[in-house]
Amino acid sequence: MAVYTDITENDLRAFLTHYDVGELTSYKGIAEGVENSNFLLHTTQDPLILTLYEKRVDKADLPFFLGLMQHLRARGLSCPLPLPRRDGQLLGELSGRPAALISFLEGMWLRKPEARHCREVGVALAKMHLGSEGFSLKRPNALSVEGWRNLWGKSRDRADEVEAGLQEEVSAELAYLEQHWPADLPAGVIHADLFQDNVFFLGDELSGLIDFYFACNDFYAYDVAICLNAWCFEKDGSYNLTKGMALLEGYGSVRPLSAAEREALPVLARGSALRFFLTRLYDWLTTPAGALVVKKDPLEYLRKLRFHRAIETSIEYGLAAEPRQ
Repeated sequence: MAVYTDITENDLRAFLTHYDVGELTSYKGIAEGVENSNFLLHTTQDPLILTLYEKRVDKADLPFFLGLMQHLRARGLSCPLPLPRRDGQLLGELSGRPAALISFLEGMWLRKPEARHCREVGVALAKMHLGSEGFSLKRPNALSVEGWRNLWGKSRDRADEVEAGLQEEVSAELAYLEQHWPADLPAGVIHADLFQDNVFFLGDELSGLIDFYFACNDFYAYDVAICLNAWCFEKDGSYNLTKGMALLEGYGSVRPLSAAEREALPVLARGSALRFFLTRLYDWLTTPAGALVVKKDPLEYLRKLRFHRAIETSIEYGLAAEPRQ
């Protein structure tokens, strides 16, 4: 979440007349995140989230994102629900951007998650994977291995401004992953961005998942790898094996990983680290000065990528050994 596009109170009040949500009492921008412009609204009925979809989001993808949230809520997953306008549509327009109102989800994200929280994340991720079955819309993952070379091309020539030797290292890494990326793993709808600020807790209880605007069709185990990178490293860059064990055990308690997924997990984790390094690098180099957005350090994910290069089997992430037949 972030704010790139400002809105006026008069325009916002006019926008809200198309919804049955009561009268506006206050609103404020939300600075966290990097993708869309988001505002917290308070009305005479309920608090709401207003999202303005910025140019980096393809308007043609919005029915997938909004429909997925409806689908998951109908299947019992706790996540925000897009609110329909009086005409039944889920999208409107505000300040020249496609815009939607989303229900407010109680809870807050954890700054210092512990192993028990990581287990709950694993459980919720697996439930989301199973709950998304039957969702009819499809969206290819433009930020998987097929799209990384194009993304890298947008930053490659300036990469050594961030760290000397980066251009050569990342080019070699990309070539390796293109050659070794798995081709046939269980797949379906994944969240693809389940970072700490996209998971809400009330106390120690997970209250829901938010921000489905990177959701797409890809390998389920790739989503698990993204979560290992997002949840199981400490601020000093070290991998927390206890958190990894908890997350993987939680996921496996709902949807056990297949033998092929277990074998592929190290290269998927490596690819996940490269994916977030590349998008963070691009944003780091191109986000305009003065934008109300928190830029994220790309080198954090370069360090994680280097860690994954030394991993030989998924057991090193904390995945329990398969029982002998």
